[in-house]
Amino acid sequence: MDMTDLLNTVERIAREAGDAIMTVYAREFSVEEKEDKSPLTEADKAAHEIIVRELNALPQGIPVLSEEDEQGFAGPDEDGRYWLVDPLDGTKEFIKRNDEFTVNIALIEQGKPVLGVVTAPALGTAYLAAEGMGAVKVDEHGARHTLHVAGKPAANTPWRVVGSRSHASPDLADWLTKLGEHNMLPMGSSLKQCVIAEGKADVYPRLGPTCLWDTGAAQVVVEQAGGRVETLQGEPLSYATPREKLNPHFVVWGTVTLRNTG
Repeated sequence: MDMTDLLNTVERIAREAGDAIMTVYAREFSVEEKEDKSPLTEADKAAHEIIVRELNALPQGIPVLSEEDEQGFAGPDEDGRYWLVDPLDGTKEFIKRNDEFTVNIALIEQGKPVLGVVTAPALGTAYLAAEGMGAVKVDEHGARHTLHVAGKPAANTPWRVVGSRSHASPDLADWLTKLGEHNMLPMGSSLKQCVIAEGKADVYPRLGPTCLWDTGAAQVVVEQAGGRVETLQGEPLSYATPREKLNPHFVVWGTVTLRNTG
């Protein structure tokens, strides 16, 4: 299976999981609390089961690391490959019923995400990318649009900053002061990275906790659209050690030009 076929297959799997999520979304549902105090719903579980089953059925035999079954992951294969899955990214947004939740599936090779699919089931959209193939958005009508980041804002133009709806960071105000004049756009889930890939925002600073599965798929979309996802030290996020699930603080830039704000 070549990369184009694989990308199409992963999109199909993500959309199937999205359909299961929307079935739950359309009715009342219960909410559990995981050990880390994060919420868990029937939709998370249903999407997880579909994605893992379908990925395990693929001929490549690549191991799967899903947020909902960390213990079931034995590690990357001998080629350093694994699937990285967040079956329902933005569970808090799902519970709030604001439509800003996603399904994230990424393929990791040698510590780097090389294929990413992000679907937004309630919005009917999908973001697809693979290394060397560029990034596209599939809109709610099925039309495909090539994605490009906006580039650095023109002089005297405020930065368009996207931030989390559910995870405020006490360090963010200082970072934004260093950035300069800006306008904030609150948003949930991995859609924050995707709107940068679309050119609708310029930067997303994340100075709070995230896990590998929160970022991997959308990182491919951003990078293939011409942007950067990097730590505060200017290094790319690494997925080489999946047992260390937490990301460092990072910034998503809608420009290839480095801008160090501390």
